[in-house]
Amino acid sequence: MSNLENLKKQAKQVLRWHRERHWPVAEQLRNTLPELADLNDRQVLDYPIKLADAQRFVALRAGYASWAELKSDQPGPEDTPQDADKPKLVSVQPHVFVRDIDAACAYYNEKLGFTTSFKYGEPPFFAQLERDELSLSLRAVDAYILDAKQLRNKEEELLAASFAVQSIKSLYEDYLAREATVFQALRTEPWGQKSFIVEDADGNLLLFGSD
Repeated sequence: MSNLENLKKQAKQVLRWHRERHWPVAEQLRNTLPELADLNDRQVLDYPIKLADAQRFVALRAGYASWAELKSDQPGPEDTPQDADKPKLVSVQPHVFVRDIDAACAYYNEKLGFTTSFKYGEPPFFAQLERDELSLSLRAVDAYILDAKQLRNKEEELLAASFAVQSIKSLYEDYLAREATVFQALRTEPWGQKSFIVEDADGNLLLFGSD
């Protein structure tokens, strides 16, 4: 499946979430589409969003001025009929449990170089972060159901998420300079992978690896 087809599917998903009144998408739409900037969540979900608006949303989020500009920049042919309906998993998004969204976002921004795309709730209980081609969700829980440090008494290296990266040595040095909490130093595993593990403010372990 071509990248353009994936982008079309993203636009249709945004439109479907809006029609189903999926509250987190309201924040994303408001932060991206200028005509929605002054509306609250309910007003955004009441706004008559069309497919063209959802496509423009996807284009703006990808750094393009319009859907037409995004389409013109996509290489390769469209899907052929024989594989157009073939299912394909294209991405995964970890959900990490934390105690406090604001404190967790500050750590991921300052120490790990992520950008906060949006927070949701008052006070916030959900956030989505991005860095390069990766996205990560944070979810605050009242009763901290996964006390990472306590669990590690039984499971020494229980990971919350794993990330495949390029130029892993440069990333590791960047995290050292940012004074991120390193749980495992950069090393080469017996199977050849280079990896290191950092610990977030709630004790969650995040592995970064490169072949």
